[in-house]
Amino acid sequence: MQTQSNHQESQQRQGRIIFLLMTVFFVVPIIVVMLMFKFNWKPTGQSHGELVSPPRLIQSSEALKDSDGKTNLNLWADKWSMVYVAETCEQTCMEKLHTMRQLHVSLYKDMMRAQRVLITTAIDVSDIKTKYPDMVVINQPIEAIKQLSNQFDIDGENATKTNRIYFVDPLGHIMMSYKPSTAAADIRKDLVHLLRYSWAA
Repeated sequence: MQTQSNHQESQQRQGRIIFLLMTVFFVVPIIVVMLMFKFNWKPTGQSHGELVSPPRLIQSSEALKDSDGKTNLNLWADKWSMVYVAETCEQTCMEKLHTMRQLHVSLYKDMMRAQRVLITTAIDVSDIKTKYPDMVVINQPIEAIKQLSNQFDIDGENATKTNRIYFVDPLGHIMMSYKPSTAAADIRKDLVHLLRYSWAA
């Protein structure tokens, strides 16, 4: 009986240790990244994007659905997201989506730690899904899409008109935005740095 009791206590201690280690592994890196942005500390040089200060937590409606009609309440969880916002996705939008795919592919072994998200009011996105089947397309219902896209408005600009790329962290905060003139290579540098210093996601 004593042996069984000791075994149970040992298992409980191991369980607590594993829980603490997981907490440290997943939570601390995110806090470090948040502090880096808050105090504008960039250990590898100057950022090429515009910092969203303070980071803006995205409020997602339960009504939001992707292009397949699926509700995804954990859209922003566990990954860094490259986000583009557009009403309809025509030539300029398609060019930006191509750039985002090139950026994503260039991450190589870190590809699984990032995702691409298009937020649009376009109903027919079949062509987009054919060209970019691994990209998340959020496009319904329209009112919920408008509420979501408005949260990406920076300095009074309408996100659906600015042709910017945004970075969202694994906790759902809009962290960075990039003007259309920002070179893809510079956007990649920032994304690589973020992934390097946020090893939890």
